[in-house]
Amino acid sequence: MAVHNVTVEKTIKALLDEKKYPTLKDILITMEPADIAAVFEELDEQRMPLLFRLLPKETAAETFAELEPEWQELLIRGFSDTELNEVVNELYVDDAADLVEEMPANVVKRILSQADPQMRKEINEILQYPENSAGSIMTTEYVSLRPTMTVSEAITRIRRTAINKETIYTCYVTLDRKLLGTVSVKDLLTCIDDDTPVSEIMDENIIAVSTHSDQEEVAQTLSKYNFLALPVVDTGGLMVGIVTFDDAMDVIVEETTEDIEKMAGMLPSEKTYLRSNPWDLFKHRIPWLALLMVSATFTGLIITSFENALAAQVVLTAFIPMLMDTGGNSGSQSSVTVIRALSLGEIDFPDLPGVLWKEIRTAVLCGFALSALCFAKIMIFDRLILGNTDITVTMAFVICLAMAITVVIAKVVGSTLPMFAKKLGFDPAVMASPFITTIVDALSLLIYFNIARAILFN
Repeated sequence: MAVHNVTVEKTIKALLDEKKYPTLKDILITMEPADIAAVFEELDEQRMPLLFRLLPKETAAETFAELEPEWQELLIRGFSDTELNEVVNELYVDDAADLVEEMPANVVKRILSQADPQMRKEINEILQYPENSAGSIMTTEYVSLRPTMTVSEAITRIRRTAINKETIYTCYVTLDRKLLGTVSVKDLLTCIDDDTPVSEIMDENIIAVSTHSDQEEVAQTLSKYNFLALPVVDTGGLMVGIVTFDDAMDVIVEETTEDIEKMAGMLPSEKTYLRSNPWDLFKHRIPWLALLMVSATFTGLIITSFENALAAQVVLTAFIPMLMDTGGNSGSQSSVTVIRALSLGEIDFPDLPGVLWKEIRTAVLCGFALSALCFAKIMIFDRLILGNTDITVTMAFVICLAMAITVVIAKVVGSTLPMFAKKLGFDPAVMASPFITTIVDALSLLIYFNIARAILFN
């Protein structure tokens, strides 16, 4: 969604109030569909259909595809059958399939009744594929060329069919739907001999994905090879569609948002923040908050079991938050780094030994640096400046040693848990900050109190 342009919104609203429709139309045709959609979502529902009817047919369909589902539903309910027919049949198939997935059953029935038979057939085919698969986000509107076509014939075909295709820059050479290669429009236009067969200039090094490939994997493949589109083949190796770069971008945004929400201890939401009401936010946040609150019971039990030692050396209590926070932060750093590398395909479970060795070395360096800084802080600030004479050099050593070991353990836990989670088929993101922090908190307390008991109370 485009950033709102307040000046444009105010101008359009003023022109609507003054019923200056010709001027409005002149302004709208100069705007991008995403920007028009942003303006639409700031209007009241009575004026949305009026403004929509001022748009040219193609721009109207593109703007409609950019709207959030709730606004699409409002427009559909205000459309006549003729208007709905024009909009639905101007949409690309993947956008139409997304629309059908988002709408309630009664609206879906009306949409499909107004779709052309071919559009209806293609929508149903896409909806049959598993959610979050390549098949579910692909479009069937691509340029297909025969290998025996000449360059001249291929260009003629592109001109005749381009208006109905989502992208024409990359064309796909097929024979009985079997994908043989790809050829770009640039290759066709720069070919000196118009009678050259397409088979002679096509690229036979095909990179394709299966209909059941995960959508995140598809997006990563597009990004890796800098493709504008990626062919999708079925289990029989027949080409059934393409995934375009704009759809891949949507997937990347969706998956990244989902990972961020999981790492922050929330259930993923399909709604944007502005579309979510307090009840929606509550439902997505309370399960993790409740779980983490209950899990904190373990840290409470650990503190209780060492209450005699704490009673003897009360000053130890003051450093518990620092140790727990440092451990939690250290574990979170490693987990986020590893989760990101896993999601980008940079590492996998066989890389666990290398990841572990790298994190241990990093942890030793971090632990040593933090311990040295902590020792200086305790002796200068806590003992000299604050005048806390109960803090001895031995006690400072205990605290710093506990910190160094905690950092190492935290980074080992933070780096390995996400990799084990993925190996077992779980989402690594659920092993991020909240979950790992809880584990590390308990471990840091055990390390701290056992070191203190071993050195200070013997």
